[in-house]
Amino acid sequence: MDAQGRGRADNIDPADQWVLNPNTGEYELRLSPSPAQSPVPGPRRPARGDGGAPRRREDPAPGEPREARRVRPGDVPPPRNRRRGAEPEAPQGRRAARRPVKKKSKAKKALLWTGGSMAFVLVAVTAAGYLYIKHLNDNITSISDDGASTGGFRKDQAINILLIGTDKRTGAGNNGYGDAGSVGHADTTILLHVSKDRSNATALSIPRDLIVDVPDCPTEQKDGTEKVIGGTSGTRFNTSLGQADRTPSCTMRTVTALTGIKPDDFMVADFNAVKTLTEAVGGVEVCLGKDIDDPDSHLKLSKGTHNISGEQALAFVRTRHSVGFGGDLSRIGLQQQFLGALMRKLKGNATLTSPTKMVALAEAGTKALTVDDKLKSIGKLKDLGLELGKLNPKNLTFTTVPVRDNPADGVVHKTVIVDPALAPQVFDAIKNDVSFTDVKKKQKAAKDAQAARLKGTKAPASEVRVRILNGGAAGGSAQAVLNWLQNDEGVTKSENAGNAPAALARTTLEYAPDQAAQARRLAAVMGLSGSALKPGRSVTNAQGLPAMTLTLGKDFKEAGVSLTPATKAPKVDKSTADKVQCAS
Repeated sequence: MDAQGRGRADNIDPADQWVLNPNTGEYELRLSPSPAQSPVPGPRRPARGDGGAPRRREDPAPGEPREARRVRPGDVPPPRNRRRGAEPEAPQGRRAARRPVKKKSKAKKALLWTGGSMAFVLVAVTAAGYLYIKHLNDNITSISDDGASTGGFRKDQAINILLIGTDKRTGAGNNGYGDAGSVGHADTTILLHVSKDRSNATALSIPRDLIVDVPDCPTEQKDGTEKVIGGTSGTRFNTSLGQADRTPSCTMRTVTALTGIKPDDFMVADFNAVKTLTEAVGGVEVCLGKDIDDPDSHLKLSKGTHNISGEQALAFVRTRHSVGFGGDLSRIGLQQQFLGALMRKLKGNATLTSPTKMVALAEAGTKALTVDDKLKSIGKLKDLGLELGKLNPKNLTFTTVPVRDNPADGVVHKTVIVDPALAPQVFDAIKNDVSFTDVKKKQKAAKDAQAARLKGTKAPASEVRVRILNGGAAGGSAQAVLNWLQNDEGVTKSENAGNAPAALARTTLEYAPDQAAQARRLAAVMGLSGSALKPGRSVTNAQGLPAMTLTLGKDFKEAGVSLTPATKAPKVDKSTADKVQCAS
Protein backbone atom coordinates (compact mmCIF):
# COMPACT_ATOMS: atom_id res chain seq x y z
CA MET A 1 0.00 0.00 0.00
CA ASP A 2 1.41 3.43 -0.86
CA ALA A 3 1.59 6.45 1.35
CA GLN A 4 -1.57 7.93 -0.06
CA GLY A 5 -3.50 4.78 0.76
CA ARG A 6 -2.29 5.10 4.31
CA GLY A 7 -4.05 8.41 4.75
CA ARG A 8 -1.44 10.89 3.51
CA ALA A 9 -2.74 13.88 1.68
CA ASP A 10 -0.09 13.83 -1.00
CA ASN A 11 1.86 11.30 -3.01
CA ILE A 12 5.09 10.84 -1.04
CA ASP A 13 8.19 8.98 -2.14
CA PRO A 14 8.89 6.10 0.31
CA ALA A 15 12.42 7.40 0.77
CA ASP A 16 10.93 10.55 2.30
CA GLN A 17 9.09 8.59 4.99
CA TRP A 18 12.17 7.49 6.93
CA VAL A 19 12.04 9.35 10.27
CA LEU A 20 14.54 9.40 13.13
CA ASN A 21 13.13 7.87 16.30
CA PRO A 22 14.60 9.97 19.17
CA ASN A 23 14.12 7.12 21.64
CA THR A 24 16.23 4.59 19.69
CA GLY A 25 18.47 6.75 17.53
CA GLU A 26 17.50 4.69 14.47
CA TYR A 27 15.62 5.60 11.30
CA GLU A 28 12.14 4.10 10.87
CA LEU A 29 9.76 4.02 7.93
CA ARG A 30 6.38 5.51 8.84
CA LEU A 31 3.56 4.87 6.43
CA SER A 32 0.91 6.56 8.60
CA PRO A 33 0.82 9.95 10.34
CA SER A 34 3.02 9.96 13.41
CA PRO A 35 1.21 10.10 16.76
CA ALA A 36 1.91 12.93 19.15
CA GLN A 37 5.34 12.50 20.66
CA SER A 38 5.86 12.55 24.39
CA PRO A 39 7.80 15.61 25.56
CA VAL A 40 11.50 14.94 25.07
CA PRO A 41 14.43 17.34 24.77
CA GLY A 42 15.07 17.93 21.11
CA PRO A 43 14.42 20.22 18.18
CA ARG A 44 11.08 21.98 18.08
CA ARG A 45 8.68 21.09 15.29
CA PRO A 46 7.71 24.26 13.43
CA ALA A 47 4.03 25.08 13.09
CA ARG A 48 2.50 24.54 9.67
CA GLY A 49 0.17 26.78 7.78
CA ASP A 50 -3.59 26.56 7.83
CA GLY A 51 -3.55 23.86 5.18
CA GLY A 52 -1.28 21.57 7.20
CA ALA A 53 -1.50 19.75 10.51
CA PRO A 54 -2.89 21.60 13.60
CA ARG A 55 -0.35 23.81 15.29
CA ARG A 56 1.18 22.34 18.39
CA ARG A 57 2.12 25.81 19.64
CA GLU A 58 0.55 29.12 18.68
CA ASP A 59 2.79 32.11 18.02
CA PRO A 60 1.63 35.51 19.34
CA ALA A 61 -0.23 37.83 17.01
CA PRO A 62 1.58 40.95 15.82
CA GLY A 63 1.89 43.36 18.73
CA GLU A 64 0.77 40.80 21.25
CA PRO A 65 3.18 40.36 24.17
CA ARG A 66 5.05 37.08 24.15
CA GLU A 67 3.79 36.34 27.69
CA ALA A 68 0.23 36.32 26.33
CA ARG A 69 0.97 33.36 24.07
CA ARG A 70 -1.37 30.46 24.81
CA VAL A 71 -0.21 26.88 25.19
CA ARG A 72 -2.64 24.25 23.91
CA PRO A 73 -2.88 20.60 24.93
CA GLY A 74 -0.36 18.46 23.02
CA ASP A 75 2.11 21.34 22.52
CA VAL A 76 5.77 20.30 22.50
CA PRO A 77 7.89 22.57 24.76
CA PRO A 78 11.00 24.14 23.29
CA PRO A 79 14.38 22.78 24.35
CA ARG A 80 15.52 24.26 27.64
CA ASN A 81 18.90 25.45 26.42
CA ARG A 82 17.70 27.09 23.23
CA ARG A 83 18.89 30.70 22.80
CA ARG A 84 16.24 33.41 22.56
CA GLY A 85 15.71 34.36 18.95
CA ALA A 86 17.59 31.35 17.56
CA GLU A 87 16.30 29.91 14.37
CA PRO A 88 14.31 26.67 14.75
CA GLU A 89 16.17 23.50 13.76
CA ALA A 90 15.23 21.42 10.74
CA PRO A 91 12.22 19.15 11.17
CA GLN A 92 12.77 15.40 11.59
CA GLY A 93 10.80 14.40 8.49
CA ARG A 94 11.96 14.61 4.89
CA ARG A 95 15.18 16.56 5.35
CA ALA A 96 16.42 14.38 8.21
CA ALA A 97 15.70 11.21 6.22
CA ARG A 98 18.18 12.30 3.54
CA ARG A 99 20.96 13.22 5.95
CA PRO A 100 23.88 10.72 5.75
CA VAL A 101 24.32 8.43 8.73
CA LYS A 102 27.91 7.62 9.60
CA LYS A 103 27.37 4.41 11.51
CA LYS A 104 26.35 1.25 9.65
CA SER A 105 22.57 1.34 9.41
CA LYS A 106 20.19 -1.57 9.76
CA ALA A 107 19.46 -1.24 6.08
CA LYS A 108 23.10 -1.88 5.18
CA LYS A 109 23.30 -4.75 7.65
CA ALA A 110 20.33 -6.32 5.92
CA LEU A 111 22.30 -6.42 2.68
CA LEU A 112 24.84 -8.78 4.18
CA TRP A 113 22.50 -11.75 4.06
CA THR A 114 20.76 -11.54 0.70
CA GLY A 115 20.79 -15.03 -0.82
CA GLY A 116 20.95 -16.78 -4.16
CA SER A 117 17.78 -18.76 -4.77
CA MET A 118 14.09 -17.98 -4.64
CA ALA A 119 14.21 -18.54 -0.90
CA PHE A 120 17.19 -16.23 -0.61
CA VAL A 121 15.34 -13.57 -2.56
CA LEU A 122 12.10 -13.87 -0.64
CA VAL A 123 13.83 -13.96 2.71
CA ALA A 124 16.29 -11.25 1.83
CA VAL A 125 13.79 -8.73 0.60
CA THR A 126 11.55 -9.43 3.56
CA ALA A 127 14.27 -8.68 6.07
CA ALA A 128 15.34 -5.64 4.08
CA GLY A 129 12.06 -4.04 5.06
CA TYR A 130 11.79 -5.21 8.65
CA LEU A 131 11.67 -1.62 9.92
CA TYR A 132 7.97 -1.55 9.22
CA ILE A 133 7.12 -4.94 10.60
CA LYS A 134 3.39 -4.63 11.05
CA HIS A 135 2.78 -3.64 7.46
CA LEU A 136 4.85 -6.50 6.04
CA ASN A 137 3.38 -9.03 8.47
CA ASP A 138 -0.01 -8.21 7.00
CA ASN A 139 1.32 -9.10 3.55
CA ILE A 140 2.38 -12.62 4.50
CA THR A 141 0.13 -15.64 4.02
CA SER A 142 0.80 -18.69 6.19
CA ILE A 143 -0.40 -22.30 6.13
CA SER A 144 -0.08 -25.00 8.79
CA ASP A 145 2.85 -27.36 8.48
CA ASP A 146 0.56 -30.12 9.83
CA GLY A 147 3.42 -31.58 11.82
CA ALA A 148 5.40 -32.40 8.68
CA SER A 149 8.35 -30.15 9.53
CA THR A 150 11.00 -30.30 12.25
CA GLY A 151 9.17 -27.46 13.97
CA GLY A 152 11.14 -24.66 12.36
CA PHE A 153 14.79 -23.89 11.62
CA ARG A 154 17.32 -23.35 14.40
CA LYS A 155 20.29 -21.00 14.35
CA ASP A 156 22.63 -23.60 15.85
CA GLN A 157 21.78 -26.37 13.37
CA ALA A 158 21.94 -27.05 9.65
CA ILE A 159 18.90 -25.59 7.85
CA ASN A 160 16.65 -27.32 5.30
CA ILE A 161 14.08 -25.10 3.58
CA LEU A 162 11.65 -26.48 0.99
CA LEU A 163 11.03 -23.94 -1.79
CA ILE A 164 7.98 -24.51 -3.96
CA GLY A 165 6.97 -22.63 -7.08
CA THR A 166 3.39 -23.33 -8.16
CA ASP A 167 1.76 -23.18 -11.58
CA LYS A 168 -1.45 -21.70 -10.19
CA ARG A 169 -2.57 -18.83 -12.41
CA THR A 170 -3.10 -16.25 -9.68
CA GLY A 171 -2.46 -12.56 -10.12
CA ALA A 172 -3.00 -10.08 -12.90
CA GLY A 173 -1.60 -10.96 -16.31
CA ASN A 174 -1.11 -14.68 -15.63
CA ASN A 175 -4.03 -16.09 -17.58
CA GLY A 176 -1.75 -17.09 -20.43
CA TYR A 177 0.50 -19.24 -18.25
CA GLY A 178 0.21 -22.71 -16.74
CA ASP A 179 -2.56 -25.24 -17.10
CA ALA A 180 -6.04 -23.76 -17.27
CA GLY A 181 -7.76 -24.21 -13.93
CA SER A 182 -4.65 -25.58 -12.22
CA VAL A 183 -5.03 -25.92 -8.47
CA GLY A 184 -1.36 -25.08 -8.06
CA HIS A 185 0.93 -28.09 -8.34
CA ALA A 186 4.54 -28.31 -7.18
CA ASP A 187 5.82 -27.15 -10.55
CA THR A 188 9.28 -26.13 -9.30
CA THR A 189 10.68 -27.59 -6.07
CA ILE A 190 14.07 -27.00 -4.48
CA LEU A 191 15.33 -28.41 -1.19
CA LEU A 192 17.77 -25.80 0.09
CA HIS A 193 20.28 -27.19 2.59
CA VAL A 194 22.46 -24.70 4.47
CA SER A 195 25.39 -26.17 6.39
CA LYS A 196 25.54 -25.97 10.17
CA ASP A 197 28.53 -23.62 10.04
CA ARG A 198 26.92 -21.56 7.19
CA SER A 199 30.01 -21.95 5.02
CA ASN A 200 28.15 -23.64 2.14
CA ALA A 201 24.74 -24.58 0.81
CA THR A 202 23.21 -27.03 -1.65
CA ALA A 203 20.07 -26.28 -3.68
CA LEU A 204 18.67 -29.67 -4.77
CA SER A 205 16.07 -29.45 -7.56
CA ILE A 206 13.39 -32.15 -7.56
CA PRO A 207 11.94 -32.81 -11.05
CA ARG A 208 8.19 -32.33 -11.23
CA ASP A 209 7.90 -35.45 -13.44
CA LEU A 210 9.77 -37.69 -10.98
CA ILE A 211 7.72 -40.79 -10.16
CA VAL A 212 7.31 -41.07 -6.37
CA ASP A 213 4.99 -42.39 -3.70
CA VAL A 214 2.99 -39.60 -2.08
CA PRO A 215 2.23 -40.66 1.53
CA ASP A 216 -0.96 -40.14 3.50
CA CYS A 217 -1.13 -36.51 4.58
CA PRO A 218 -2.92 -35.35 7.77
CA THR A 219 -4.08 -31.86 6.81
CA GLU A 220 -5.66 -29.06 8.83
CA GLN A 221 -8.92 -27.83 7.35
CA LYS A 222 -10.27 -24.29 7.34
CA ASP A 223 -12.58 -25.06 10.27
CA GLY A 224 -9.65 -26.32 12.35
CA THR A 225 -10.42 -30.02 11.99
CA GLU A 226 -7.96 -32.54 10.56
CA LYS A 227 -8.46 -34.62 7.44
CA VAL A 228 -6.15 -37.38 6.24
CA ILE A 229 -5.69 -37.09 2.47
CA GLY A 230 -4.88 -40.50 1.11
CA GLY A 231 -1.54 -41.17 -0.53
CA THR A 232 -0.86 -42.27 -4.09
CA SER A 233 1.77 -44.72 -5.34
CA GLY A 234 3.74 -44.30 -8.55
CA THR A 235 2.63 -40.75 -9.35
CA ARG A 236 4.32 -37.54 -10.48
CA PHE A 237 6.00 -35.55 -7.74
CA ASN A 238 4.16 -32.35 -8.67
CA THR A 239 0.84 -33.90 -7.57
CA SER A 240 2.07 -33.77 -3.97
CA LEU A 241 0.63 -30.24 -3.95
CA GLY A 242 -2.82 -29.16 -5.10
CA GLN A 243 -4.07 -32.57 -6.18
CA ALA A 244 -6.89 -33.82 -3.91
CA ASP A 245 -6.59 -30.61 -1.86
CA ARG A 246 -3.02 -31.39 -0.80
CA THR A 247 -1.18 -28.53 0.88
CA PRO A 248 2.58 -27.76 1.05
CA SER A 249 2.85 -29.94 4.16
CA CYS A 250 2.09 -32.93 1.94
CA THR A 251 4.94 -31.94 -0.39
CA MET A 252 7.10 -31.82 2.73
CA ARG A 253 6.13 -35.38 3.65
CA THR A 254 6.80 -36.53 0.10
CA VAL A 255 10.29 -35.00 0.16
CA THR A 256 11.03 -36.67 3.50
CA ALA A 257 9.91 -40.04 2.16
CA LEU A 258 11.99 -39.54 -0.99
CA THR A 259 15.25 -38.19 0.50
CA GLY A 260 15.17 -39.06 4.20
CA ILE A 261 15.58 -35.34 4.93
CA LYS A 262 12.89 -33.62 7.00
CA PRO A 263 12.52 -29.94 6.03
CA ASP A 264 12.48 -27.28 8.74
CA ASP A 265 10.17 -24.89 6.88
CA PHE A 266 8.54 -24.34 3.50
CA MET A 267 8.11 -21.26 1.31
CA VAL A 268 5.75 -21.11 -1.66
CA ALA A 269 5.86 -18.55 -4.48
CA ASP A 270 3.61 -18.01 -7.50
CA PHE A 271 4.22 -16.59 -10.99
CA ASN A 272 4.13 -13.02 -9.69
CA ALA A 273 7.18 -13.62 -7.48
CA VAL A 274 9.46 -13.90 -10.50
CA LYS A 275 7.94 -10.87 -12.21
CA THR A 276 7.79 -8.46 -9.28
CA LEU A 277 11.13 -9.36 -7.75
CA THR A 278 13.08 -9.03 -10.97
CA GLU A 279 11.43 -5.68 -11.64
CA ALA A 280 12.30 -4.53 -8.12
CA VAL A 281 16.02 -5.23 -8.60
CA GLY A 282 16.14 -3.77 -12.11
CA GLY A 283 16.36 -7.11 -13.92
CA VAL A 284 18.88 -9.95 -13.89
CA GLU A 285 21.48 -10.88 -16.48
CA VAL A 286 21.16 -14.27 -18.23
CA CYS A 287 23.01 -15.87 -21.12
CA LEU A 288 21.77 -17.90 -24.09
CA GLY A 289 23.97 -20.08 -26.25
CA LYS A 290 21.52 -19.85 -29.15
CA ASP A 291 18.50 -17.90 -30.39
CA ILE A 292 15.25 -18.88 -28.66
CA ASP A 293 11.71 -18.34 -29.93
CA ASP A 294 9.40 -20.47 -27.79
CA PRO A 295 5.68 -20.01 -28.56
CA ASP A 296 4.66 -21.91 -25.40
CA SER A 297 6.56 -19.82 -22.87
CA HIS A 298 6.48 -16.65 -25.04
CA LEU A 299 10.25 -16.24 -24.73
CA LYS A 300 11.95 -14.65 -27.74
CA LEU A 301 15.61 -13.79 -27.21
CA SER A 302 18.70 -13.80 -29.40
CA LYS A 303 21.94 -15.59 -28.60
CA GLY A 304 24.05 -13.77 -26.04
CA THR A 305 23.59 -11.91 -22.75
CA HIS A 306 20.34 -10.18 -21.82
CA ASN A 307 18.94 -8.29 -18.86
CA ILE A 308 15.44 -9.66 -18.21
CA SER A 309 12.66 -8.77 -15.79
CA GLY A 310 8.91 -9.03 -15.37
CA GLU A 311 7.04 -11.05 -18.00
CA GLN A 312 10.26 -11.82 -19.86
CA ALA A 313 11.85 -13.25 -16.70
CA LEU A 314 8.81 -15.46 -16.09
CA ALA A 315 8.98 -16.67 -19.69
CA PHE A 316 12.65 -17.51 -19.22
CA VAL A 317 12.15 -19.74 -16.17
CA ARG A 318 9.16 -21.48 -17.83
CA THR A 319 10.93 -22.27 -21.12
CA ARG A 320 11.61 -25.96 -21.77
CA HIS A 321 10.72 -26.88 -25.36
CA SER A 322 13.47 -24.72 -26.87
CA VAL A 323 16.43 -25.82 -24.71
CA GLY A 324 18.22 -29.09 -24.06
CA PHE A 325 16.02 -32.15 -24.51
CA GLY A 326 12.89 -30.01 -24.46
CA GLY A 327 11.61 -31.35 -21.15
CA ASP A 328 11.36 -30.46 -17.49
CA LEU A 329 14.98 -31.44 -16.80
CA SER A 330 16.15 -28.85 -19.33
CA ARG A 331 13.96 -26.20 -17.75
CA ILE A 332 15.51 -26.94 -14.35
CA GLY A 333 18.87 -25.90 -15.80
CA LEU A 334 17.42 -22.55 -16.87
CA GLN A 335 15.87 -22.00 -13.47
CA GLN A 336 19.16 -22.70 -11.72
CA GLN A 337 20.94 -20.26 -14.02
CA PHE A 338 18.29 -17.64 -13.30
CA LEU A 339 18.50 -18.07 -9.51
CA GLY A 340 22.28 -17.81 -9.58
CA ALA A 341 22.01 -14.61 -11.61
CA LEU A 342 19.48 -13.21 -9.17
CA MET A 343 21.77 -13.92 -6.24
CA ARG A 344 24.68 -12.19 -7.95
CA LYS A 345 22.48 -9.18 -8.68
CA LEU A 346 21.38 -8.88 -5.08
CA LYS A 347 24.87 -9.33 -3.70
CA GLY A 348 26.34 -6.71 -6.02
CA ASN A 349 23.42 -4.27 -6.36
CA ALA A 350 24.54 -1.01 -4.76
CA THR A 351 21.07 0.47 -5.20
CA LEU A 352 19.87 -1.74 -2.34
CA THR A 353 21.30 0.88 0.00
CA SER A 354 18.39 3.03 -1.12
CA PRO A 355 15.39 2.87 1.23
CA THR A 356 13.10 3.17 -1.80
CA LYS A 357 14.64 0.08 -3.39
CA MET A 358 14.42 -1.83 -0.14
CA VAL A 359 10.76 -0.95 0.26
CA ALA A 360 10.00 -2.19 -3.26
CA LEU A 361 11.79 -5.47 -2.61
CA ALA A 362 10.11 -5.98 0.74
CA GLU A 363 6.66 -5.34 -0.69
CA ALA A 364 7.24 -7.66 -3.65
CA GLY A 365 8.71 -10.44 -1.56
CA THR A 366 6.09 -10.58 1.17
CA LYS A 367 3.14 -10.32 -1.21
CA ALA A 368 4.47 -13.20 -3.34
CA LEU A 369 5.22 -15.39 -0.34
CA THR A 370 3.31 -18.14 1.46
CA VAL A 371 5.10 -19.77 4.39
CA ASP A 372 4.45 -22.37 7.06
CA ASP A 373 3.03 -21.25 10.38
CA LYS A 374 6.43 -21.57 12.07
CA LEU A 375 7.87 -18.94 9.72
CA LYS A 376 5.02 -16.45 9.43
CA SER A 377 6.53 -13.35 11.02
CA ILE A 378 8.98 -10.81 9.70
CA GLY A 379 11.13 -11.47 12.75
CA LYS A 380 11.54 -15.15 11.88
CA LEU A 381 12.15 -14.37 8.21
CA LYS A 382 14.75 -11.79 9.18
CA ASP A 383 16.52 -14.33 11.39
CA LEU A 384 16.53 -16.85 8.56
CA GLY A 385 17.81 -14.23 6.17
CA LEU A 386 20.66 -13.33 8.48
CA GLU A 387 21.73 -16.98 8.52
CA LEU A 388 21.53 -17.28 4.73
CA GLY A 389 23.46 -14.06 4.27
CA LYS A 390 26.58 -15.67 5.68
CA LEU A 391 26.93 -17.65 2.44
CA ASN A 392 29.35 -16.87 -0.37
CA PRO A 393 27.84 -17.38 -3.88
CA LYS A 394 30.77 -19.57 -4.91
CA ASN A 395 29.81 -22.05 -2.18
CA LEU A 396 26.14 -22.32 -3.18
CA THR A 397 25.80 -25.42 -5.35
CA PHE A 398 22.84 -26.09 -7.65
CA THR A 399 22.24 -29.74 -8.52
CA THR A 400 19.32 -32.04 -9.36
CA VAL A 401 18.15 -35.37 -7.98
CA PRO A 402 19.94 -37.99 -10.13
CA VAL A 403 17.31 -39.73 -12.28
CA ARG A 404 16.82 -42.21 -15.09
CA ASP A 405 14.14 -42.42 -17.75
CA ASN A 406 11.06 -44.29 -16.57
CA PRO A 407 11.14 -47.65 -18.39
CA ALA A 408 7.35 -47.83 -18.17
CA ASP A 409 7.01 -44.84 -20.54
CA GLY A 410 9.02 -45.92 -23.53
CA VAL A 411 9.54 -42.19 -24.19
CA VAL A 412 12.69 -40.23 -23.40
CA HIS A 413 12.29 -37.91 -20.39
CA LYS A 414 8.49 -38.11 -20.29
CA THR A 415 8.67 -39.16 -16.65
CA VAL A 416 11.74 -40.17 -14.66
CA ILE A 417 12.64 -42.39 -11.72
CA VAL A 418 15.31 -42.00 -9.04
CA ASP A 419 18.73 -43.29 -10.03
CA PRO A 420 19.07 -46.11 -7.45
CA ALA A 421 22.87 -45.96 -7.44
CA LEU A 422 23.62 -42.22 -7.36
CA ALA A 423 20.60 -40.53 -5.75
CA PRO A 424 21.05 -42.16 -2.32
CA GLN A 425 24.64 -40.86 -2.27
CA VAL A 426 23.40 -37.31 -2.91
CA PHE A 427 20.75 -37.60 -0.18
CA ASP A 428 23.29 -39.07 2.24
CA ALA A 429 25.78 -36.26 1.57
CA ILE A 430 23.15 -33.63 2.33
CA LYS A 431 21.97 -35.45 5.46
CA ASN A 432 25.55 -35.56 6.70
CA ASP A 433 26.13 -31.86 5.98
CA VAL A 434 28.76 -32.57 3.33
CA SER A 435 29.64 -29.66 1.07
CA PHE A 436 29.47 -30.08 -2.70
CA THR A 437 32.22 -27.45 -2.95
CA ASP A 438 35.65 -27.44 -1.29
CA VAL A 439 35.14 -24.62 1.17
CA LYS A 440 37.16 -25.05 4.30
CA LYS A 441 40.38 -26.37 5.73
CA LYS A 442 38.81 -27.14 9.08
CA GLN A 443 36.49 -29.63 7.38
CA LYS A 444 39.57 -31.59 6.30
CA ALA A 445 41.01 -31.32 9.81
CA ALA A 446 37.80 -32.78 11.27
CA LYS A 447 37.91 -35.65 8.80
CA ASP A 448 41.53 -36.31 9.67
CA ALA A 449 40.67 -36.41 13.38
CA GLN A 450 37.90 -38.92 12.72
CA ALA A 451 40.19 -41.07 10.62
CA ALA A 452 42.82 -41.06 13.36
CA ARG A 453 40.37 -42.70 15.74
CA LEU A 454 40.08 -45.64 13.38
CA LYS A 455 43.83 -46.09 12.98
CA GLY A 456 45.81 -48.39 15.22
CA THR A 457 45.67 -51.91 16.55
CA LYS A 458 42.35 -53.75 16.39
CA ALA A 459 41.45 -56.33 18.99
CA PRO A 460 40.23 -59.79 17.83
CA ALA A 461 36.45 -59.97 17.46
CA SER A 462 36.32 -62.60 20.22
CA GLU A 463 37.70 -60.06 22.73
CA VAL A 464 35.16 -57.31 21.97
CA ARG A 465 32.72 -56.80 24.86
CA VAL A 466 29.75 -54.57 24.05
CA ARG A 467 26.25 -53.85 25.35
CA ILE A 468 23.73 -52.88 22.63
CA LEU A 469 20.99 -50.30 23.22
CA ASN A 470 18.18 -49.25 20.88
CA GLY A 471 18.25 -45.46 20.77
CA GLY A 472 15.78 -44.67 18.00
CA ALA A 473 16.18 -47.52 15.50
CA ALA A 474 13.27 -49.72 14.43
CA GLY A 475 11.88 -52.11 17.03
CA GLY A 476 13.92 -55.29 17.37
CA SER A 477 17.08 -53.73 15.95
CA ALA A 478 19.21 -54.36 19.06
CA GLN A 479 18.38 -58.07 19.01
CA ALA A 480 18.97 -58.26 15.25
CA VAL A 481 22.44 -56.72 15.65
CA LEU A 482 23.21 -59.03 18.55
CA ASN A 483 22.33 -62.11 16.49
CA TRP A 484 24.39 -60.86 13.54
CA LEU A 485 27.45 -59.99 15.65
CA GLN A 486 27.46 -63.31 17.50
CA ASN A 487 26.58 -65.64 14.61
CA ASP A 488 28.25 -63.95 11.62
CA GLU A 489 31.06 -61.78 12.96
CA GLY A 490 32.37 -63.69 15.99
CA VAL A 491 31.63 -60.91 18.50
CA THR A 492 30.39 -63.44 21.05
CA LYS A 493 30.82 -61.22 24.12
CA SER A 494 27.93 -58.96 23.14
CA GLU A 495 24.52 -58.55 24.79
CA ASN A 496 21.17 -56.82 24.28
CA ALA A 497 20.71 -54.11 26.91
CA GLY A 498 17.24 -52.96 25.80
CA ASN A 499 16.23 -49.38 25.06
CA ALA A 500 18.44 -46.33 25.54
CA PRO A 501 17.25 -43.60 27.94
CA ALA A 502 16.93 -41.17 25.01
CA ALA A 503 16.74 -41.33 21.22
CA LEU A 504 19.78 -40.40 19.15
CA ALA A 505 19.93 -39.19 15.57
CA ARG A 506 23.13 -41.17 14.91
CA THR A 507 24.57 -44.43 16.14
CA THR A 508 27.40 -44.07 18.68
CA LEU A 509 29.94 -46.32 20.33
CA GLU A 510 31.23 -45.16 23.73
CA TYR A 511 34.40 -46.72 25.10
CA ALA A 512 37.04 -46.21 27.78
CA PRO A 513 40.66 -45.36 26.85
CA ASP A 514 41.83 -48.95 27.45
CA GLN A 515 39.08 -50.22 25.09
CA ALA A 516 40.28 -48.32 22.00
CA ALA A 517 41.45 -51.48 20.24
CA GLN A 518 38.04 -53.12 20.81
CA ALA A 519 36.30 -49.98 19.53
CA ARG A 520 38.32 -50.01 16.31
CA ARG A 521 37.43 -53.67 15.70
CA LEU A 522 33.70 -53.12 16.23
CA ALA A 523 33.81 -49.97 14.08
CA ALA A 524 35.38 -51.98 11.26
CA VAL A 525 32.78 -54.73 11.61
CA MET A 526 29.79 -52.39 11.63
CA GLY A 527 31.08 -49.73 9.25
CA LEU A 528 31.12 -46.98 11.88
CA SER A 529 32.86 -43.70 11.09
CA GLY A 530 35.36 -42.02 13.37
CA SER A 531 32.71 -39.49 14.38
CA ALA A 532 30.58 -42.31 15.83
CA LEU A 533 33.33 -43.29 18.29
CA LYS A 534 32.93 -41.44 21.59
CA PRO A 535 35.78 -41.71 24.10
CA GLY A 536 34.22 -41.93 27.55
CA ARG A 537 33.79 -44.61 30.16
CA SER A 538 33.04 -48.30 30.19
CA VAL A 539 29.99 -50.01 31.70
CA THR A 540 29.61 -53.38 33.41
CA ASN A 541 28.08 -56.23 31.43
CA ALA A 542 26.05 -59.19 32.67
CA GLN A 543 29.23 -61.08 33.58
CA GLY A 544 30.49 -58.18 35.70
CA LEU A 545 33.18 -57.25 33.17
CA PRO A 546 33.86 -53.82 31.62
CA ALA A 547 32.15 -53.36 28.26
CA MET A 548 31.56 -50.69 25.63
CA THR A 549 28.13 -49.21 24.87
CA LEU A 550 26.74 -49.34 21.32
CA THR A 551 23.62 -47.18 20.91
CA LEU A 552 21.69 -47.67 17.66
CA GLY A 553 20.40 -44.29 16.48
CA LYS A 554 17.76 -43.29 13.97
CA ASP A 555 20.32 -43.63 11.17
CA PHE A 556 20.56 -47.39 11.72
CA LYS A 557 19.15 -49.32 8.76
CA GLU A 558 19.65 -53.02 9.41
CA ALA A 559 22.25 -55.46 10.67
CA GLY A 560 25.17 -55.78 8.29
CA VAL A 561 24.58 -52.45 6.51
CA SER A 562 27.49 -50.03 6.89
CA LEU A 563 26.87 -46.98 9.04
CA THR A 564 29.70 -44.91 7.60
CA PRO A 565 28.15 -41.53 6.70
CA ALA A 566 29.14 -39.64 3.59
CA THR A 567 32.28 -37.55 3.95
CA LYS A 568 32.62 -36.56 0.32
CA ALA A 569 29.94 -35.44 -2.12
CA PRO A 570 29.37 -37.74 -5.11
CA LYS A 571 30.22 -36.60 -8.62
CA VAL A 572 27.06 -35.13 -10.12
CA ASP A 573 26.18 -32.41 -12.62
CA LYS A 574 26.25 -29.16 -10.70
CA SER A 575 26.84 -25.43 -10.94
CA THR A 576 27.60 -22.67 -8.47
CA ALA A 577 25.88 -19.32 -8.05
CA ASP A 578 29.01 -17.27 -8.77
CA LYS A 579 29.47 -18.49 -12.35
CA VAL A 580 27.60 -17.44 -15.50
CA GLN A 581 26.46 -20.30 -17.73
CA CYS A 582 24.84 -19.98 -21.15
CA ALA A 583 21.76 -22.09 -21.84
CA SER A 584 21.60 -23.92 -25.16
